[in-house]
Amino acid sequence: MYRKKATKTRPAMPCCSNDTCSSNAVATDRYRVVLWIVLTINAVMFAVEIIAGLAAGSAALQADALDFFADAANYCISLFVLGMSLRWRACAALLKGGSMGIFGLWVIGSVVWHALHGTVPGWHTMGVVGTAALASNGVCLALLYAWRDGDANMRSVWICSRNDVIANFAVLAAALGVFGTGTGWPDLIVAAVMAVLALQGATTIIRHALSELREDNKVEPVPLIR
Repeated sequence: MYRKKATKTRPAMPCCSNDTCSSNAVATDRYRVVLWIVLTINAVMFAVEIIAGLAAGSAALQADALDFFADAANYCISLFVLGMSLRWRACAALLKGGSMGIFGLWVIGSVVWHALHGTVPGWHTMGVVGTAALASNGVCLALLYAWRDGDANMRSVWICSRNDVIANFAVLAAALGVFGTGTGWPDLIVAAVMAVLALQGATTIIRHALSELREDNKVEPVPLIR
C-alpha cells in the first residue's frame, strides 16, 4: 500500500493580475507621498498667513490662512482613508465638503465684521505673503494634477488646490486695490469671492460623494438556494 503524498494548499490568488495589483500599489504609494508633501506645505503656510493676516488686518489673508488650515486637515483625512473602501473615501469627501462650506460661511461673517469696522489692511504685507502663498499652492497643484479625475476623495483634494491658486491671485489683486484706493473694500471683495468659491467647491464635492455612496449602496440581492 502506498500512501498518497499530501499536497500543500496554495493561497488564493487575488482577483487582479500581478501587474495590475503592482501598478495600483505603486500609484497609491506615489499619491501618499504627494499628500504628505502638500500637507506639510499647507501647514507651514497656514502659520505664516494667519500671523501676517492678523498683523496686516487683512480679511483676505486670514481667509486664505484658514483655507490652508482646512486643506491641511483634509489631506490628513485623505491619508487616513487612502486604500480603504469606496464608502469610506466617499464619507471622507463628505466631511471635507462640509468643512469647506463652514469655511465659506465663516469668511462671509468676517467680511461683514471688517466692513462694519472700516478696516484698511497693509497692502505690502498682503503682496509679499500672497506671492509666497501662490508659489506654494502652484507646487501643490502641479503635484496633484495627475489625480484630478479620481474618486470623490481625490477630486476633492484637487478642487481645494485649484481654488487655492485662484484665491491667491485674488489676494494679490486685492493688495493692488488697497494700494490704489487706500480703502479696505478690495480686500473685502476678494474675501467674499473666496467664500463663494469655497461654497461652490463644497457643493461639488458633496454632490460627487453622495453619488458614490448611492452607487455603493446598490447591492444586488443574493438569490435564495432551494
